[in-house]
Amino acid sequence: MKSTLLTLFSCFVLLPAASQAQHLYKTEFEKGMMEKGKKVGIWEYYNYSRNTEEPMVVQKYDHTTGKLLYYLPVEVVSYEVEKRPGEWSMSEVDQPPLFIGGIGVLGTYIAQMKYPESAQQAGVQGKVMVSFMIDTLGHASGHKVIRTVGGGCDQEALRTCQAIPDQWIAPRIGSKAVPVRYMMPFTFKLQQ
Repeated sequence: MKSTLLTLFSCFVLLPAASQAQHLYKTEFEKGMMEKGKKVGIWEYYNYSRNTEEPMVVQKYDHTTGKLLYYLPVEVVSYEVEKRPGEWSMSEVDQPPLFIGGIGVLGTYIAQMKYPESAQQAGVQGKVMVSFMIDTLGHASGHKVIRTVGGGCDQEALRTCQAIPDQWIAPRIGSKAVPVRYMMPFTFKLQQ
């Protein structure tokens, strides 16, 4: 009798409360469980190929443990790596710096960039390049514009880049996390 009451209590009181605590969150770029406004458990992150309309999984990340479980490999790129304090050199990495959520989620932050009205009126367009360091803990710092187009675009690209959350996974050489300098392009193009 006691176990039957406990089963009924858990079915009608505990389980509904637990189900309200966690809920599925899904967008075109990500899917996983939320609990009290925070991502928990394993999340899948998607991107879309030009060849298909079906999303492909580009990352699986466990937000509870803070571990990357899978990422879609990309072509090998060299980065400026700090191998010893103050000593930077170009090097290939075994795991590139990754934004948690991939290009799709990162793109939602980049899309918040505003094309300065004065730059549009003056016909200013082009690509602004912003450089920053990603440390071994995945924190971004030292943002600076290294390719400029002027007209207020440089400042807007820098502002947008600095507003991107610290959701980076540090690159690795072997099993060791290494700091790198990362370059991010911001394109300003007038509509035809």
